[in-house]
Amino acid sequence: MPGLAGRMSTVIKAKVSRLLDRAEDPGETLDYGYQKQVELLQNVKKGIADVVTSKKRLQMQTEKLQQQVVKLDTQARQALAAGNEELARTALERKNVAQTELQSLDTQIAQLEQQQQQLTENEQKLRAKIEAFRTKKEVIKAQYSAAEAQVRISEAANGVGEQMADLGLAIQRAQDKTENMKARADAVAELEAAGTFEDLTQLGDGQDDIDRQLAELSSGTQVDAELDKMKAELGSGSGAADAPALGQGGGAEKESSQ
Repeated sequence: MPGLAGRMSTVIKAKVSRLLDRAEDPGETLDYGYQKQVELLQNVKKGIADVVTSKKRLQMQTEKLQQQVVKLDTQARQALAAGNEELARTALERKNVAQTELQSLDTQIAQLEQQQQQLTENEQKLRAKIEAFRTKKEVIKAQYSAAEAQVRISEAANGVGEQMADLGLAIQRAQDKTENMKARADAVAELEAAGTFEDLTQLGDGQDDIDRQLAELSSGTQVDAELDKMKAELGSGSGAADAPALGQGGGAEKESSQ
């Protein structure tokens, strides 16, 4: 079972891969890849903007701390001049804390500037790659379109391809039907000339020419025989004068009965 399942999985994957390969459009694939790279470039730009924004915030805090340091130094001097050493000490302590924060901010700002510079360099490199990819993409699309057009023209000129193959089969079927119909028409004409077919427009008794000729011959012979018989009877009787005329036989028989 594991072997059968693996084989079925391989067959299914092969079928799916073949369908995807037929459905895949190189132009659409290249455009999709270019779009993804542009989106990546936009993300890099957004990252640079975020870094610059953070750096600006730290720089604003640095300016405030620098102003605070100057202010605390001035306050410490004023307090010491007024003889308030304790107040002067407190001002100097706050000044030292602010200076420590300044040093930390300077370090963070330096790191952000380094990160910004690195992102900017990456953005420039990525932009150059995307521009090169865009140019290459357009060249590949143009080459593919030209090759596709050439294939279609060649297929149409040479009669290959699915549509042209279907058209060729349709033409072949039409030619075959035409030849069959012509052969049938010639055969019917030849049989009609040979008298094989009867004239269906005339009503008959189902007899052919030979039967009709034989019937006519038999009918004529019978008439001749009856005529000879009547002549013999008339010759052996009282003569032609005593024979009743045609159409008067009924009247003679009526007179004799009276």
